[in-house]
Amino acid sequence: MCLGIPGQVVEFVSDNQHLAKVDVAGVRRMINIGLLEDEGLTTNDWVLIHVGFAMSKIDEAEADRALEGLQLMGQAYTDEVDALRESRIEDTVATSADAATLVGS
Repeated sequence: MCLGIPGQVVEFVSDNQHLAKVDVAGVRRMINIGLLEDEGLTTNDWVLIHVGFAMSKIDEAEADRALEGLQLMGQAYTDEVDALRESRIEDTVATSADAATLVGS
């Protein structure tokens, strides 16, 4: 099962426009926001994340509903948070086209 988990943008990486730091259930992680480059993300925006990539911009109410639903799923929620903790997007960043190809495969 593939789940998306909501995260709140807390910081942008100044030397790489495709990276941002988000807070997900108290865990701060670097994610790739390249797929949302046309969304005009700002600090405090919410995004739906899957395996280290922001897949869509969502509002806070949608983020709250998603978190509540995920927490009800028990192990699947735990697995997704664990996957987020293990994902590493730090030094090498795919372009938006590369990310779209990866997501489509």
